[in-house]
Amino acid sequence: MNRRDFLFVGGAAAGAGIMGRFVIPAVRASSKPSGEAESAVSRKGAANDGIGTTMVVGSQLSPTSDRMLQLLARHGVKNICGDPSRSGPRQSWTLEDLLRLRERVESHAISLDMVSLPLSSSYITQAENPNIMLGKSPERDREIEAICEMIRHAARAGIPTLKYNLTILGVLRTQPTPGRGGSTYSTWVYEKAKQNAPLAEVGRVSAEVMWERITYFLERVVPVATEYKVRLACHPHDPGVPLEGFRGVARVLGSVDGLKRFISIADSEYHGLNFCQGTVAEMLENPAVEIHDVIRYFGTRKKIFNVHFRNIRGGRGDFREVYPDEGHVDMFQAMKVYKEVGYGGMLMPDHVPSHPDDPGGLQAHAFAFGYIKALIQAVSSEG
Repeated sequence: MNRRDFLFVGGAAAGAGIMGRFVIPAVRASSKPSGEAESAVSRKGAANDGIGTTMVVGSQLSPTSDRMLQLLARHGVKNICGDPSRSGPRQSWTLEDLLRLRERVESHAISLDMVSLPLSSSYITQAENPNIMLGKSPERDREIEAICEMIRHAARAGIPTLKYNLTILGVLRTQPTPGRGGSTYSTWVYEKAKQNAPLAEVGRVSAEVMWERITYFLERVVPVATEYKVRLACHPHDPGVPLEGFRGVARVLGSVDGLKRFISIADSEYHGLNFCQGTVAEMLENPAVEIHDVIRYFGTRKKIFNVHFRNIRGGRGDFREVYPDEGHVDMFQAMKVYKEVGYGGMLMPDHVPSHPDDPGGLQAHAFAFGYIKALIQAVSSEG
C-alpha cells in the first residue's frame, strides 16, 4: 500500500511534538495492454497525450506484486498507479524498472496508467528528494534533473501520468477516533494539534519562500513533461492550516486559492493535479455544499489528472476520514460532477479506515472499489 507519513501532534503527544510515524500500512515499450485492460493511452486514442474519456475505478495499493495484482483483478480494478521496484538508489528508478513493472501489471490484464515519483508525502527528514523543498542548491538541481530523467523514462515506457507531492510537513493528523464496526478513523483537530507544537526542524518557511521553491521546480520539470507528453499530477497539502502555517511552515497548497495559483504557474496541459477529493474537502468550511464547484473549477480547465475519491465528516480544521458512504459529501452527486466536466480517468480509494481484523486495509479497499464502480455505473446509465 502507499506509505503515508502521519504526524500526530495533539492529545497526549502535544508536549513532545511528533508522536511518531504511522504507516498505512523485459517488455517492449511499444507493447499494448493485454487481456481486457483498457489503458489511458487506448482510451484517449493517442500515446502519452493524457487520460481518456471514460471514468474507471483505480488503485494505488502497493507493492505492485503479483499477489496484489490478483487481488485487484478479482475486484474488477483494471487501471492502477504502480510502484516501480527500484534496482538503483532510493531516489531513482530506471527505464528497465518501468518496463518490468508494466510487463507484470499487463500480465494480469491491468493497465499501468500512472506511477509515483519519489516525491512522496513523507515528512521532510524522511523525504526521498528533500532538497527540492528545502531549496538547497546545487543539491536540488541534481534532484530535479533526476526527476526530469524519470519523466523521460516514463514516456519511453508508455506511462502517461506521474503523481508527486511538494511538501515539508507531510500529512498531519492528531489522535485517531473510533468508527463503525470497531474501525478507526484518521482524524485532524487543529485546536488540539497547535497546542505546544514545536517549530519544524527546517525552521520557519514563509508562503513566499514556499512559492519560490515550488515555482523553481515547476519551471524546470514542466517543460520536460510537456516535451515528452507526460502528465504531472501534484497532490495538495494535507490538511490545510491557517495562513500563518503550522510549526512555522506555510502550507500554500492547502487551500483552493493556493491550488488555483499552482495550476497557473506553468502554462501546459501536462501540469495539473492529483485531485484528492478528501484533502480538498478538508480545506472547506462546508464541504457538502462547496466541493462540487471546486471540482467544476479544476475539471472544466482539464487540470484533474487523477482522483482520490474519499469522504470525510467535518470540514476545515476538524474532520475524520470515513467510509465513502457515511461522510458529509454526497459522493453520487460528486461523481455526477466529474461526468459533467468530462473527466475521464481513475477514481481511487485513499486513506481508508483501519481495523485490527483488516491488516493492510484490504477489506476497506474492496468495499471502496465496489462503491466507486457502482457509482460510475449509476452515472453512466443516466446517459
